[in-house]
Amino acid sequence: MGDSEIEIRLLESADEMAAVGAMFQQVWGSVTPLVETELLCAIAHSGGYVIGAYDAGNIVGASFGFLGRHDGEDALHSHVTGILPGVQHTGVGRAIKEHQRGWAAERGIRWITWTFDPLVRRNAWFNIEVLHADVAEYLENFYGSMGDAINGDDDSDRLLVAWPTDPRAERRHAPDGARTIEIETPDDIVRLRRTDPAAAADWRRRVRAELGEALEAGGVVTGFTRDGSYQVAVPA
Repeated sequence: MGDSEIEIRLLESADEMAAVGAMFQQVWGSVTPLVETELLCAIAHSGGYVIGAYDAGNIVGASFGFLGRHDGEDALHSHVTGILPGVQHTGVGRAIKEHQRGWAAERGIRWITWTFDPLVRRNAWFNIEVLHADVAEYLENFYGSMGDAINGDDDSDRLLVAWPTDPRAERRHAPDGARTIEIETPDDIVRLRRTDPAAAADWRRRVRAELGEALEAGGVVTGFTRDGSYQVAVPA
């Protein structure tokens, strides 16, 4: 599947919103909806962002977000983006992000923000190394207990990232005289939650302490390695 085969469009009808909710349940393995149809309708009607990604007329991905603020400027906060497992790693995620960037830029919005689990390597690589988004904040147990098939009973720690709508904007700079440290992540936290919850919890506490404290002390995430480690420039 190539990007050219994917149609990404803004959604309006209740039927379209219901299809988004059903697809999200497939992605997250959730018994209850991640988002109700009426909320998606309200977000779209009030000027927020709700899109579907379609392949040959079938929905394979979706995203929704609402208006917010980042560093005192307008932002689109992308709350949920989901892609069916069979079409992951095909460029759909990148296409959705570029659509978000174009939508926000047309409306004079300077930033796109979203959160992701710092223990999920593929998301860290995509956000930091592919999109070059800046890590803005470590959020401890941000959503509380989620209980879906991906998050399980683990705490919902998240990293907040910020991505400028102007592709020419520079990334955050490392502090003067900083030294670089590396913070490891588990190979596959989703599988580990199922097979060894205690080990998954140990990883959560370790990364929370190391990465959370580094950012709190003024550190800047400058990269994410192929073997799954955050590179953080910290004040000397």
